[in-house]
Order: sequence, then C-alpha cells, then structure tokens
Amino acid sequence: MAAFLQWRRFVFFDKEPLVERGEAEREFRCPGDSAISVCTSGRGSLVLGDIEGTIWSLSRTLQFSSFQAYKLRVTHLYQLKQHSILVSVGEDELGINPLVKVWNLEKRDSSGNPLCTRIFSAIPGNKPTEVSCLTVHENLNYMAIGFTDGSVVLKKGDITRDRHSKTDVLPEATYPITGLGFQQSGKQTHLFVVTTENVKSFNVSVKDFPVIELDNHGCSLHCCALCDPSQDNQLIVAGDDCVYLYQPDERGPCFAFDGQKQIVHWYRGYLLIVSKEKKISKTDFVGGNEQSCEKQILTIYDIENKFIAYMAAFDDIVDVMSEWGSLYVLTSNRKISILQEKDTQTKLEMLFKKNLFVMAINLAKSHHLDNDGLAEIFRHYGDHLYVKGDHDGAIQQYIRTIGKLEPSYVIRKFLDAQRIHNLTAYLQALHRQTLANEDHTTLLLNCYTKLKDSSKLEEFIKTSDSEVHFDVETAIKVLRQAGYYRHAVYLADKHCHHEWYLKIQLEDIKNYQEALYYIAKLPFDQAERNMMKYGKTLIHHAPDETTELLKALCTDYRPGGDPPAEREPVSRYKDKANSEQFISIFANNPRELKNFLEHMIQVQVNSPQGVYDTLLELRLQDWAHEGDSQAKKQLQEDVMSLLKSGLFKAVFDKALVLCQMHNFKDGVLYLYEQGRLYQQIMHYHMQNDEYAKVIETCERYGEQEACLWEQALGYFARKEEDCKEYIGNVLRHIDRNNLMPPLLVVQTLAHNSTATLSVIKDYLINKLQQESDHIAEDERKIKQYREETKKIQEEIEELKSRRQEGTALMIVSCVVFQVPHKEFILL
Repeated sequence: MAAFLQWRRFVFFDKEPLVERGEAEREFRCPGDSAISVCTSGRGSLVLGDIEGTIWSLSRTLQFSSFQAYKLRVTHLYQLKQHSILVSVGEDELGINPLVKVWNLEKRDSSGNPLCTRIFSAIPGNKPTEVSCLTVHENLNYMAIGFTDGSVVLKKGDITRDRHSKTDVLPEATYPITGLGFQQSGKQTHLFVVTTENVKSFNVSVKDFPVIELDNHGCSLHCCALCDPSQDNQLIVAGDDCVYLYQPDERGPCFAFDGQKQIVHWYRGYLLIVSKEKKISKTDFVGGNEQSCEKQILTIYDIENKFIAYMAAFDDIVDVMSEWGSLYVLTSNRKISILQEKDTQTKLEMLFKKNLFVMAINLAKSHHLDNDGLAEIFRHYGDHLYVKGDHDGAIQQYIRTIGKLEPSYVIRKFLDAQRIHNLTAYLQALHRQTLANEDHTTLLLNCYTKLKDSSKLEEFIKTSDSEVHFDVETAIKVLRQAGYYRHAVYLADKHCHHEWYLKIQLEDIKNYQEALYYIAKLPFDQAERNMMKYGKTLIHHAPDETTELLKALCTDYRPGGDPPAEREPVSRYKDKANSEQFISIFANNPRELKNFLEHMIQVQVNSPQGVYDTLLELRLQDWAHEGDSQAKKQLQEDVMSLLKSGLFKAVFDKALVLCQMHNFKDGVLYLYEQGRLYQQIMHYHMQNDEYAKVIETCERYGEQEACLWEQALGYFARKEEDCKEYIGNVLRHIDRNNLMPPLLVVQTLAHNSTATLSVIKDYLINKLQQESDHIAEDERKIKQYREETKKIQEEIEELKSRRQEGTALMIVSCVVFQVPHKEFILL
C-alpha cells in the first residue's frame, strides 16, 4: 500500500516565511490573539475567520482589514473564485441555530464593512445539529450545507437574495457529512456528498435529486477536494490508505498513499496532502532536522507524472491556501509560510542533472511547454542516450526534434558513428514530415542502397501521390547513379518525369521497345519533343517501330494509339508534327527514310518541300546504283512521276541540281523544259554531242527562241567532223525563216575546215536568186509607181482648169442680172 514510496521526490517548491518589507524585515504574523478557526482564499486576498467571530482579509501588500461577522465565532468560510462573494457560517448566540451570511466584498455598508446581502438559518426547523461543511456553485445558483447528523440542505436560486432562493433537504444519511462539491457537466449539475463511510452523487438539476452511491467508504473532514479541468473536475477523497478519484457516475483511479490524512487540496495539477506520520525519519524531509511525531507532513504530489514535487514538516497546520500563484501555509502560531513553485526551466534542469529525461518530458507536457521547449528536452535526452551507446533510443528522441532541431546536428552524429540503420530511420521521419530537402533525399536513398534494403526502398518510393515527402527528381538521380534502374524508372513513370524515364530506358537499360511504347502514350507535344531528342537512337535499334510512330506523329497521332472515342471532337487530335524536321533522324537508315517519306506524300499531298526533295534524292540514288535494267527502268519512272507531280516549281533549282548530280538525263531535260530553259536543253545536247537532238531541239523550240538555229549553226561550224548534213538542215531553216544575213552565215562557217563551198552552194545560189527576184520586183514596182504618179498629176491639172472656167461664168452672170456686191461675194 506504500506505492508512493516508489515515487521520486524533488524539491520543486521553495519555502520561505512571509515577511514584512520595510526598513527592517521581520517575519509576518497574523494580527489578533484569538485562534484562527477557518481559512479560504480567492479574488486577490487571503480570508481568515477566528473563534471570536472576526473575519480578516489579507491583501497582497500584507495589509489586513477585518470586520465583526458574528458575535461568537466563525466556523466556515467559502470564497468564490469568479465573484467577489464570500459565504460564511458562524454563531451569534451559544446553542442557537448557526447563521449563514452572504457578503458582497465590493460593496460597503454604512460602517465601511462588506455589505451583507443575505442572512438565514443554516438548519431548517429547530433540530439541533452542527454544520460540518459548506460549498457554493460558481454560478451563484446553488449552495449546499452539510451537517454532522448526515443531512444536507440545498439552496437553489440566487444565493445572494432570499426571495429568489428555494430550500431543499436531501435524503438524510446515517453518517456525518465530511465533504461537499459541485460539478457542472454540460447542463447537468451534480453534488458530491462525502460522509465518513460513503461517497454519493446527486443530480440536483433533476427533480427528486436522483442519487448514485459511488463508494462504501468515505473520509474525515477537510480530506476531500475537487480537481481542476485538467483532471475533469473529479472529486478527490483521501482515506488513510488510499486516495480515490470520482466522476458523478463512477469511481476513477486510485493511489495508495499511506498516512493519516488531515487536509487535502488541489493546486494547479498538484494534490496537496497534510498528514500525520507516527515515525518520520531525517531523510524524509528537505534540509530539515529530525522531526518528532507531533509534526505534520505537507506533501505535494504530481499524480499525472507520478512524483513528489515537495515534502516538508510543519507545526500544527491550520490550513493551506492558494493565491497570487503561490501556496500559503497557515500554522496555529499565526505565522504564514510561502511555497513558491520553481519555474519550469529550473525544474527541467534539475531533472536533467539526474538524467530523468522521461520524467522531464512528461512534466513539460503537463505544463504545456511549447514545441521548442519540448524539442530541447528531446535533444538532451537523445544526447544522453547517444553517449551511453543507446543509438536506437537516441534516434527516437532525435526524431521528435524534427522541425525544431537542425537535421545536420543529428545526421553528422550518425554519419561519424557509421550507424546507417539509425540514420535511415531519422531520414525517413524527416521525409514523412515533409521537411527534407534534396540532400536529405539523396542521403536516405544512399542509405537504402548501401544497406541493400530493397523492401524499404520500394516502400519509400511506392507511396501515394498525396504522401510523397521527397524531391522526386533527386530520388531518380540517386537511384540511377546507384544502379537501381528499375526503381528509378518506376518513380519517373509514376510522377511523369518523361525525360528521366526515357533517359534511363535508353541509356542504361537499353529497352528501346519499352521507350517507344512510353513515348506513344505521351501527349503530342511531349511525344514530338522526345522523338526529336531520341529519334536517332530509336531508329538505329528499332527502325520499323520508330518509323511507324513517326508516321503517326506526322499524320493522325493519338496518345496510346487508342481509336477515337465516339463523339470525340475532331479538333482534339488536330496537332501534326512537321515531317521535314524528322528527316535528320534517318541519317543512317535510308530504307526507313524512304518508307517514311513515301507514306507522307501519299497521306499528305501538301507535305513540306523538304520531304519531296529528300525523297527525290533517295530515288535518284537508288536509280544510280541499280544494276538491273528492268528495275532501273522502274526507278526511272518513279523519279519522273515525282518530278511530274508539280511540287518542285518553288524549288526548281534544288531538283535540277539533284538530277544533274546523279546525271539523270530525263529529269534534267524535263526540268529545263518546265523552266523554259530551251538554250540549256540545247547546250545539254551539245555537251553530249547529240547532233540529232540538237536539230530536234531547234525544231521544237525554234519558234519560241529563234536564236537556237544560230547557236546550232555555230555549234556545227566548230565541229571538225563531217556535219554537212546537219549544217545543210540548219541552213535550210535559216534560209526559210531568213534568220541570219548571208555574210554572217559565211563568216560562221568559215571556222569549219570541212564546210566547203559545196555545203553552202545551194544556200548562196538560193540567196542570190532571191536577191535577183527582189531587185526585179523592186524595179517593176518602181515603174508601176512612176506611171501611177504621172496619171495622178494629169488628173490634178485637169481639175484645176475646170475650176477656173466655172468662176468666170459666175462673174458674167452677176453683172447681167445686177446681183448686189455682197451677194456676189457670198456666191
């Protein structure tokens, strides 16, 4: 039953006597000579009642004020914490029913004393009994008075006024009432009633006050108290063997504290017990001499953290009060001792010195220390365990500092100690809290790879998207560098790092088919970009599949190759790659390039010009290297069909150059003809000494360019071979169309040693005959023109003579008939 003896003891309170400050400090003593019978505290003062009926109030500045409350004595006091209301029980006359008085401490009567707002008899009726305990609800609507005969009077309504209050008597108990307390649970108000033999709970919010008996043993006077909200406002009942906690409907935990209990209080999470021990050793007290059995022991328990915060001996304690953040112990000699709790940091340092880190953590939590303070404790604890060699325990404490302690502090320790497992655990926790940077991710993955822990590695990377606590790209780099290509590819695929996925598949794993399949699933713009980047590698290792994918990209690409869904908008797949930009990919794969280009011109007639140019070049190369005549003829037809498709007008020169490079005669001549370059056709035949073709060119295009015959004559004239037949043919055309002067013809043919006079004999005779005919014709025309001129002159002379005869006749007529002068003039 002495379980508390196993609890550690500390000195978390400093004890000092209450002294008066002034010129000479002296120990404070309560005024008056009468014994103090009862104490309470609250609202900034300590309130004392003595056996002569006086109530004393002590302020923080140690100023006492008093007033006569009763004529005989004060037996009970209750100071509300939230209101300046003091309730007292006392006697004005010996043997008369004790009186209950309610005092408003903020108001004064005519004598300057606190205003008494209500007075009533404690005992309803005239049954003689003594008041044993008193309690008041903070809402001022309930007051309970317990008596030694086991009865309880309950006042409901406004306790400060008579007319708004109602009195009820709870069912009488057999044993004296030793403790009362109200607990508020939502809208329900419960009254704990403690006797010497049992503990009960009444629901005073309900009619008839239903009761629950919580236990069949009770306690002595002053040995019960209510906890604060940190312990759910439970009722504490201290027996000689144990301390029990109660809820309104059940009993709670129990603590085995030996000793005869005399006073019980609750203060800021601490349980205060004043007890009397039969034997007290010297070591039981803090810094004191050996105490006698008459001494009382004040013990302060931290029941949450299970340690004794303070223990000391006192002489005849009257009561313990709490106010202004301290405890005040009043003894029968009217002296007051102050117990001031040490600050949290001091208490933690005391625990640190004793290496009681678990207790320090629990203490910090119960004191609601902030996260920074807790992290500092965890760091101290981790350092302690690390020094002891408990690396597993140390890393668990360091993990609890994440977010407050710089990670490098921990990482450096475990890197130096070569504790990879512990470092891994810390880095995992760092990532779970999303506080890891790229270096931490790199380090964690390196730990996994060094440990060869594939299961942990997979668990780390195979998290859901909402649980990713690391930089994915960094993880991919590290895994790739460590040779964990499968894991790296998994991450890249899952998190859509397409560049890394393809880089690893192509450069490390060499899985070209999988890379192609992956690209085919990408959106158009990404698929296009990656084919531009990796196309040469893919076409080298998987030529057919790569070619098919390029065809799709440039025509009707759909991610994944899925067929278009029903009612799918046509514009969704409108993007098409420029086929010309992929030509360079096929640098060493002409067969696949030709296949690709032929497909493009079939499905897209308006393909870029570069597609046609490249295809023309490929066909010309095949034609040039083909040895089989039949196949060569077919290739020739293919080339000509491409040239005649009419798509080379814009880039005529390029096609012409290609044909000339491969000495493709038909193509060159066709392009010359299409470009109206008749002289180039002539020169081409001349360079190849194709005499018949020269004549044929002149005959076909001589009407468009007459100079072709002159060039042909000059060409044959420079030939030393016997070209009489061709020269004669040219001369006939020149003569027929009169294209050159005879002298120029003679001068041109003079350069050819084989062109004798007989070659141009017919031409000259014909020319001379033509000239003679022209002269005769001209002379005939001259004679004709002269005769016609003479005839015209004779006609003119005849017309002139006729006009003169007519004028003379008119004048004679005017004289005979006497025509006036003016009219004559008009005539």
